[in-house]
Amino acid sequence: MANDTAATAPHSATSHQFQAEVAKLLHLMVHSVYSDRDVFLRELISNAADALDKLRYLSIAEPKLLEGSPGLTITITPDKERRTLTIADTGIGMSEQELVENLGTIAKSGTQAFMEQAKAKQGGVHLIGQFGIGFYSGFIVASRVDVTSRRAGSAEAFTWSSDGSGSFTVSPAEEAPRGTSIVLHLSLIHISEPTRLLSI
Repeated sequence: MANDTAATAPHSATSHQFQAEVAKLLHLMVHSVYSDRDVFLRELISNAADALDKLRYLSIAEPKLLEGSPGLTITITPDKERRTLTIADTGIGMSEQELVENLGTIAKSGTQAFMEQAKAKQGGVHLIGQFGIGFYSGFIVASRVDVTSRRAGSAEAFTWSSDGSGSFTVSPAEEAPRGTSIVLHLSLIHISEPTRLLSI
């Protein structure tokens, strides 16, 4: 009986160190002095749209991926009291391993190219999306980022969390809808104002 309990018990959070290049990039984001900080929202919406497109394409061959929630949507939810901003999509989602790989490591060449141009102020943070690293722009305005995701076709969901200081954790999440929800714990309170969002 004890063995059955151990076999079905959910595993706890695991801690990971960011790839060195990611750590350097996060340091740049956290200490950003860019005037156009709102670029983060455009980048995260763009990522969410990509997740919808990927599921739309895969569902052509596997219609069951859309079971239970055929709609493909992106929602943005500001919460002034909690000082959070949530960007959620019902796209392809990510598995536990994909959260670790996609949000903990990035192509060194892309990071280096971005950082060189940013330091030289040749476009700076405006170019972040061109290097496939737009997700990290969330740390320009957030003191912590939580990402809960459930991949289409899977019953398991996981939460990735980091304050951008060099490490992140991945832990099992309770029931979650298909797709990905990114919660930004804002360090800049004005971003959560609905009227402010409409202007971005």
